[in-house]
Amino acid sequence: MQEQYRTVARAGVHETEINRSRFICALAPVATEEEAQEFIARVRKEHPTATHNCFAYVIGADASVQRASDDGEPGGTAGAPMLQMLMRREVRYTAAVVTRYYGGVKLGAGGLIRAYGGVVGEALDAVGTLTRQRFRLATVTVDHQRAGRLENDLRATGRVVRGVRYAEAVTIEIGLPDSEVPAFRAWLADTTAGTAELELGGEAFA
Repeated sequence: MQEQYRTVARAGVHETEINRSRFICALAPVATEEEAQEFIARVRKEHPTATHNCFAYVIGADASVQRASDDGEPGGTAGAPMLQMLMRREVRYTAAVVTRYYGGVKLGAGGLIRAYGGVVGEALDAVGTLTRQRFRLATVTVDHQRAGRLENDLRATGRVVRGVRYAEAVTIEIGLPDSEVPAFRAWLADTTAGTAELELGGEAFA
C-alpha cells in the first residue's frame, strides 16, 4: 500500500508554441476515472475547432488506472509521451489534456513526442504539485475537563485534527500515520492519565 502520492496542486493551463503549432496543456486533479472523462469532455468543448485534443490520466496512489489517447495523431506520438511524463514525475490522480492547433509545419514523430511530453512537463512545473500522505483515521474520546488542553497539545505536536464534537464527552477526530499509532497510544494514556479512549477507523489521504 502506498504511504503517499504526488498530485497536481490545482487545475491550470500552460501554453507553448512549436513551429507555429499551439500546444495548450490543461491539468486537473481528479479522484476517479469518471471525473477524468468529464474534465476531458469539458476541455474538448472549450476547443471545438482544435486539430487534436489528446489526453492522458493516472488514477490510484499505485497508478492502477492509466489511460491515454492520441486523438488522431500518429500512434504513440501524443497520449503515450503525455502518460510517460505523468508517470516519470510520479503524479497520480491527475488528468492532462493537450490541445493542438496545427500551424502548417509537420513535426515528425520525434518532434510530436517531444512536444506532447514536453508541454505536460512544463505545465506540471507551472501548476505545481503537492504530496498527500496516507493516514489512519482515529477518534479520541475524552472528558470535558481535559478536552481543551488535549486539543491544544495535539495541534502543538503537529497532529492533523479533523474535527471536534462536544456531547456528554468530547470526541476529537485525528489522522495518524500507521507507524505512529503505538507511540501515540502511549502518549495519549500518559497525557490524559489513562482517561481517554482511542478508536481506530479507516484510511484516508491528506
